[in-house]
Amino acid sequence: MEISIGVTIKLFNKSYISVVEDMVIKSNKTDIISNKTFRYMLIIAGTLFLGFGIIGIFLPILPTTPFLLLAAACYARSSQRFYNWLMNNKLFGNYIKNYHEGRGVPLKFKIFTISLLWITILASIFFVIKNFWVEIMLIIIAIGVTIHILTIKTYQHEIN
Repeated sequence: MEISIGVTIKLFNKSYISVVEDMVIKSNKTDIISNKTFRYMLIIAGTLFLGFGIIGIFLPILPTTPFLLLAAACYARSSQRFYNWLMNNKLFGNYIKNYHEGRGVPLKFKIFTISLLWITILASIFFVIKNFWVEIMLIIIAIGVTIHILTIKTYQHEIN
């Protein structure tokens, strides 16, 4: 299985550095980087990205998918074991594969994500945030994220 990822990160609001450009993730040991220090750094980065992805499930401000894809890219280049664990994980594996192969996101996940997004945003507005302009900004963000989620293709299970 191959997944192609192109990522650019903006650092210090000055320059764009291409971190993973047209990286091909293959599930074999020949893609593992030989430098131990760099491998450990990639494992740590992959674990951080995975953590951010998990937090992103519950916090509407953090995107889940890019962090999971970055974690997969880091693990693919550093640890066969971590990569296989992530790709075969019952929560994340199919999500990453289906999203990246263009099959989309399951309807249940869309409903869960949008519901959690609006519950979190409305709870923040009513119980935490007291500034009118911040409340407006949160609503605009929620509308934008909702539109984005709705425009992602809905994954239909194939019936054989």
